[in-house]
Amino acid sequence: MADLTGFDARQVEPAIEMECLPAGKYEAVITESEFKPTKSGTGSYLQLTFQITEGEYKNRLLWTRLNLDNPNAMAIKIAQAELSAICRAVEVMAPGDSTDLHDLPLMISVRCRKRQDTGEIVNEIRGYSKKETPPPAAMAAPSNNTAPWKRP
Repeated sequence: MADLTGFDARQVEPAIEMECLPAGKYEAVITESEFKPTKSGTGSYLQLTFQITEGEYKNRLLWTRLNLDNPNAMAIKIAQAELSAICRAVEVMAPGDSTDLHDLPLMISVRCRKRQDTGEIVNEIRGYSKKETPPPAAMAAPSNNTAPWKRP
């Protein structure tokens, strides 16, 4: 039981239903990570929380689960490949802890899929890549209109 003394729903706007994000690429960071046991109790997975950092969907959250401890060798192989893609995208090749991957920008590829059990349309992260950085100012075009060979 939880004490809710002092809460008045008339004073707070109700939460609105969240629609799926459109399929596409989004800049994001990992904000949380946690090992959790599988439903069957035969293994565990690493759950990563991604927060979108730019654009119309800024601050929206998405999750992925990596089956790093599983009796199915193929599930482990797939999870390790996905973790490798994440590590390469944030340029942390040998993390000592999942928190080493937190707060580092990367691009996530998101798609929409239909859940088999409920028919609900949900988002799924299907890929990871490095965030493209703009070229340094020194590499940018000169700010004046004088041709480089005419400058003193």
